[in-house]
Amino acid sequence: MGLARTWSVALVGVEGHLVQVEAHAASGLPALTLVGLPDASLSEAKERVRAAVTSSSLPWDARRRTVNLSPASLPKAGSAFDLAIAVACLGAEGLPGAERAGGVVHLGELGLDGRVHPVRGVLPAVAAAVAAGRPHVVVPAANLAEARLVPGAHVRGVHHLAELAREYGADVTPPPAEELPGPPVPAGRAREERDLADVVGQDDARFALEVAAAGGHHLFMVGPPGAGKSMLAARLPGLLPDLEDADALEVTAIHSVAGTFDGGLVRRPPFEEPHHTATAQAIVGGGSGVPRPGAASRAHRGVLLLDEAPEFPRRVLDTLRQPLERGELVVHRARGAARYPARFQLVLAANPCPCGKASGTGLTCTCTPLERRRYLARLSGPLLDRVDLQIDVPSVTRAAAALGGRGESSAVVAARVARARAAQRERLAHTPWQTNSEVPGAWLRAAEHGLGPAARAVLERALDTGTLSLRGMDRVLRTAWTLADLSGRPHPGLDEVGAAMSLRIRGGPRG
Repeated sequence: MGLARTWSVALVGVEGHLVQVEAHAASGLPALTLVGLPDASLSEAKERVRAAVTSSSLPWDARRRTVNLSPASLPKAGSAFDLAIAVACLGAEGLPGAERAGGVVHLGELGLDGRVHPVRGVLPAVAAAVAAGRPHVVVPAANLAEARLVPGAHVRGVHHLAELAREYGADVTPPPAEELPGPPVPAGRAREERDLADVVGQDDARFALEVAAAGGHHLFMVGPPGAGKSMLAARLPGLLPDLEDADALEVTAIHSVAGTFDGGLVRRPPFEEPHHTATAQAIVGGGSGVPRPGAASRAHRGVLLLDEAPEFPRRVLDTLRQPLERGELVVHRARGAARYPARFQLVLAANPCPCGKASGTGLTCTCTPLERRRYLARLSGPLLDRVDLQIDVPSVTRAAAALGGRGESSAVVAARVARARAAQRERLAHTPWQTNSEVPGAWLRAAEHGLGPAARAVLERALDTGTLSLRGMDRVLRTAWTLADLSGRPHPGLDEVGAAMSLRIRGGPRG
């Protein structure tokens, strides 16, 4: 009878949980039993491990083996446990270095020939192992660069099970190392940032885009086809500063779990642009068993663009209300709940009506008044109430194009955004918030934070008349602080509050 232990990591969302892998070998009918709440892909590890061990010329006697994944109450999914199961089984068979292997975390999928294949979620798994006091980790060689991004981790990459077994003292000769490709990255993951100078005219919309970038605000643009809404939205990521170290690790961990990690720390804010046929699961996350992150989580600390927003099902749009308010998504399934960070900037772009011509005089619009009302009514009031900036984007006339010419480049605007963000960091240094869009209303409305009586009176009057809800008042205050930061002022005044209200109420005069 033999008993051996090692470690692996189970991921629930982007949160890793250390799992002890125990293997027991005893006399009896030959079998390999896996217990500890495995899913279907993990249950299939029995066949992969058996074939990988025998293909590596390692001993696999006709004995009864039981592998327990502890804690047994935690759901476990995926093939990343294969390597730990194989090492534990070899330890139960008398592997010389079994005691040393008992202190190491093993991650990797095994092929039938013993090769170690890359897996998803290595970065958050290694981070969880280090946080739990297990810094020594073995990963597939194809995941080595990703694992080394975690500070404090002592990582070894292996190509073949025999290579690792020899490290633990087995008398075996591993085959020549063969590089395996990393996990496939969906097309479109890498995106070239485009220059704001390409946008002709649209001074008001460009200013709104700058305000959105400076304060991390959500943006809703309504205008006819060809006005430049999609162009403007696609240029928002180029105005945002690089991610800080902690945010970069968090964003990279999400993309590692989602299978969109393409090597290296994600330093630029991500940009997600799902099609309007996307389901709620594609946007907020889903799948059988433990759910995977959706577009909203992949856009964490970046931009989520919903072009032709009224064409999205209303149920899909309303699923975004939770992350817009809390900055995270909690997706519940029968086998557990997964929590994903989702503090993104939402950009909604819409035509004014189904035919798109109900702007300006609207003389060429073929839609009935009822169709026009119903079209934008697909965006619910509670959703739009969470969007700080709501603007009209008119058609660009020939005269406007000639007068506007080529506007400021993204680099020039990004420099002003960086200065505004620096002012926010200094003001919010001893708080849990990074940008004005994250600051709660109670802090904003406090008298000691510099809002004058005249500006306060304007907001209270708008609240009394129903022009603004209390949430809308808070969002106007956030925008006013951003306008003050862009102007280099210590606190917002009447001008900033008026301009913030005009950016909040579509069709209002621009201040």
